[in-house]
Amino acid sequence: MNNLRNHLINLLAASCLCCAASATHAAEPLALQKIMKDLGKNMQAITDGISREDWEQVEKTALLIADHPQPPLAEKMRIMRFIGTDMGKFKAFDGETHTQAQALGRAAGARDGHGVILAFQKLQTSCYACHSEFRKPFATHFYGSGYAAQ
Repeated sequence: MNNLRNHLINLLAASCLCCAASATHAAEPLALQKIMKDLGKNMQAITDGISREDWEQVEKTALLIADHPQPPLAEKMRIMRFIGTDMGKFKAFDGETHTQAQALGRAAGARDGHGVILAFQKLQTSCYACHSEFRKPFATHFYGSGYAAQ
């Protein structure tokens, strides 16, 4: 009887530890959050480069956006489970961002100021389309309803 009681206590303790670890894991920022913050900084660097006609900076930074890092596989799986049937739409937004950032890089490489501005507008539009669709649901799901997406 004492052995059964000890076994139940151990199971309860393990269950509590798993729940605590799961709650902590849910509150941890996703790697995607840092990726998005870095993309935001890169967009600001491009704005700065455009204002100074520093086409080399614009080209270099546009390529950083086009080839941005991906979240780790385990995080991708969590995101895919959350997004579900909208995964195709999410990937299409990412592909559009990649395409527009490459076009921006080419225009900057050609020192085509008008082309840079048009390509940057298309890049911003692709970012905005994804954010308007996914930012709030992501923040609510992964961080809770009180989280203010930055």
